[in-house]
Amino acid sequence: MAYDLQEQEQLDLIKSWWKQNGTMVTTVVAAGVLAYAAWVGWNGYQNNKAVEASKLYDELQVQVQTKDAAKIQASASALRERFPSTSYASLAALVLAKNAFEAGDLKTAKSQLNFILDGGSKSEIKAVAKLRLATIALDEKANDEGLKLLSGEFPAEFAGDVADRKADFYVVQNKLTEARAEYANALKLMEETNPGRQLVQIKLDALGGAVAVAAKEVPHAEKK
Repeated sequence: MAYDLQEQEQLDLIKSWWKQNGTMVTTVVAAGVLAYAAWVGWNGYQNNKAVEASKLYDELQVQVQTKDAAKIQASASALRERFPSTSYASLAALVLAKNAFEAGDLKTAKSQLNFILDGGSKSEIKAVAKLRLATIALDEKANDEGLKLLSGEFPAEFAGDVADRKADFYVVQNKLTEARAEYANALKLMEETNPGRQLVQIKLDALGGAVAVAAKEVPHAEKK
C-alpha cells in the first residue's frame, strides 16, 4: 500500500514515539492488568471467606438450638479465630458472652463483648454488646462504668432499651425521679411490638408510675 508524504511522516513519528515509550506503555498496561487481576482475586478470596464463615455460623445456630455447649464453644471459637474481621465472628462472640453470663462467668462474658467493641463490627452489633456490658456492670454495681457505656452513640432503634437500662442504674442509685422519667421515656421510644415494653411498664408502675413524674415536675399541682 502506498502512502503519501504526510501519511509517511505521521507513521515515522508514531514509530519513533513507540520506540522511545513502548516499553513504558507496555509496563503500565501490564501493571493495570495485574492490579485488576489482584483485585478480582482478592474479592474472590473475601467472598470465599464469607461463604465459609456463613456455613460455620449456620452450624453454630443449630448447636444453639440443641444446646450442645461443647460444640457451641468450638464453632464460636473457630469463627472468632478464622474469620475475626467478619460480622459472623462478632455474632459468635455474642453467643459465647451469653453462655458465659448464664454460667456466671462474667470475666469471659466481658472479654467476648469487648472483642466486639474493639473490632470493626456493625453499629447494631456493637449496640447489643454495649447494652449487655451495661447489664453486667449493673450486676457488679459498677454504676459509673455502666452509665458511661450508655452515654455513647446508639442506632435509633436502640433508644428505648438504652433509656430502660439507664433507669435501672438510677433505681440502684436511689434516684427515683430520674428513674421514672427514663422508664416513661423508654415506653415512648419502644415500638408497640417490643416484648420489653411490658417489663418496663411493670418497673415504672412499681415506682409509682408516670403520674408521679408529672407531680414532681409540677410541684404547685399538689397545692391545688
